[in-house]
Amino acid sequence: MPSRRRTLLKVIILGDSGYVNKKFSNQYKATIGADFLTKEVQFEDRLFTLQIWDTAGQERFQSLGVAFYRGADCCVLVYDVNSMKSFDNLNNWREEFLIQASPSDPENFPFVVLGNKVDVDGGNSRVVSEKKARAWCASKGNIPYFETSAKEGVNVEEAFQCIAKNALKSGEEEEIYLPDTIDVGSSSQPRSTGCEC
Repeated sequence: MPSRRRTLLKVIILGDSGYVNKKFSNQYKATIGADFLTKEVQFEDRLFTLQIWDTAGQERFQSLGVAFYRGADCCVLVYDVNSMKSFDNLNNWREEFLIQASPSDPENFPFVVLGNKVDVDGGNSRVVSEKKARAWCASKGNIPYFETSAKEGVNVEEAFQCIAKNALKSGEEEEIYLPDTIDVGSSSQPRSTGCEC
């Protein structure tokens, strides 16, 4: 297999329940175990590989601490629009990430929020309004917000386009040589954002 160069972006997904693995893993190629996946995203005529780490809300990841979070280019916070508890826990997940990852510029580190499961029960069991979620995102520095249905594929590609865009703005691009495997190295690039998705 010929080697190629592309940009690798590390994305951490946090929330009370898994987003990538349990909901639409058929769209992804598993690389190492079930909790580390890659997704290729085309953005501005370039190909990027998102290295996606999804905790699926599992406590076993808490023991990984700094090693798990280190080098992240973007953090995706996911909640279930049908569960107020999962929404209320977004702040805990955000704080946990900032503590563990210790980004050089925490105020401007790129986050993206996904309100998932908008398809459930035709939207009738929804308890968190889009307005409430957008207000929370605005209060945390205008975090980009998407309502998604991972199961139905609603807004999933759009969300990952925004995630790639945000991750790119988090620091200088790093071209990584990828032969047949992915280098899981870390980076301590300065971070900044300001993406309007």
